[in-house]
Amino acid sequence: MQSPCSGVDPCMLICAFMSTTEFSTWVFLSSVLAGLLGSLTGLGGGVVIVPVLTLLFHVDIRYAIGASLVSVIATSSGAAAAYVREGFSNIRIGMFLEIATTLGALLGAYLTAIISTHAIGIVFGLVLLYSAYASFRTHPHSVRRTPNPLALRLKLQGSYPGPNGEEAYVAQHVPAGLSLMFLAGTLSGLLGIGSGAVKVLAMDHAMRLPFKVSTTTSNFMIGVTAAASAGIYLSRGYIPPGLAMPVMLGVLLGSLVGSRILMKADVKTLRLIFATVIVLLGIEMIYNSVAGRL
Repeated sequence: MQSPCSGVDPCMLICAFMSTTEFSTWVFLSSVLAGLLGSLTGLGGGVVIVPVLTLLFHVDIRYAIGASLVSVIATSSGAAAAYVREGFSNIRIGMFLEIATTLGALLGAYLTAIISTHAIGIVFGLVLLYSAYASFRTHPHSVRRTPNPLALRLKLQGSYPGPNGEEAYVAQHVPAGLSLMFLAGTLSGLLGIGSGAVKVLAMDHAMRLPFKVSTTTSNFMIGVTAAASAGIYLSRGYIPPGLAMPVMLGVLLGSLVGSRILMKADVKTLRLIFATVIVLLGIEMIYNSVAGRL
């Protein structure tokens, strides 16, 4: 049976020492851990699985990104349905903002053929460090504001289930939100992550949407953004089934387990563990990129 790393230069040095089954098993187990850590903070498993594949398994970063995009689509699709059903996600706002994120994702996927792997690794390391910071950020309490005229014309409003019944909201600062969404889409296409931290930043801090609406709508958008850039990666041969399948299944399983643990576990401890792992991976990614090892 042909190894998943066949034809990749450089792809996986470790493949020379293990069979395809062993390789797939270790990738699957690593992906479960990535999905678990990602789901506990809402940042997704992509921020973990890409550096794990590149640093631990010596996979070419473009192939790691392609496999990560497939896992992002799978995990987002599963969770998004539940959030929409519960009335938290705002589909209209999500699809409107997808105009910017999809354009950004296409740009990011296009840039992968132009930007060197060293530069991609440095950018990814910086995004990892920001993700660690974002996992500890406190979010401002929503306050009553004057309805935004542009948001009202575009019908960027809605309500969500609150402790005292339905709570209404209207988006603010629409142009700023679109600009940040374009950046999030570009990072998603370039790095193979959901860019959930940037999406939440755009909706929660710039557009002043309630935090629960921001996070759930971001989860709904992540899969659409990833799908936009995944087609380009697929056409370029950056999504080999032998790598993408164990990654997708592992991240999906880890996310499902993480969502159950999150209901009972000490969130502060979990976020501390996640941030520690992400900071170490980010520093390692930047170091290896600068040293020319990626």
